[in-house]
Amino acid sequence: MFFTIDPSGGLPIYEQVVRQIKFAVAGQVIKAGELVPSVREVARQLTINPNTVARAFRQLQADGVLDPVRGTGLQVAGGALELCRHERTNLIRSRLREVLTEARQSRLDEDEIRRLVESELLATENQKEEVRS
Repeated sequence: MFFTIDPSGGLPIYEQVVRQIKFAVAGQVIKAGELVPSVREVARQLTINPNTVARAFRQLQADGVLDPVRGTGLQVAGGALELCRHERTNLIRSRLREVLTEARQSRLDEDEIRRLVESELLATENQKEEVRS
């Protein structure tokens, strides 16, 4: 499992871990029944405090994304896929609304907004292609 943490991004680190695990479940990078890495392993991988990872994992358990497996660790819960997809969609929709509101307030018309969105979609697709190469 590969995470990226931005300590200066304004979002608490534990919330970044929570979000990335939920997005990984939503994208089926990790599937129901699969074990997630241990707190220590994730903390080491990200060079963050294990208490931060433990907090994220507690939140994921409270949200119904992870279930404890006695003597083994934590696994992705059975109903986590739909839950995470729904949450991912709501988060992205909310952020898009904020951006669109700002674009309208700055007096961009619909065609300009569409061109910007299409341009950025193309740019992210190109970045994805470069990473694969």
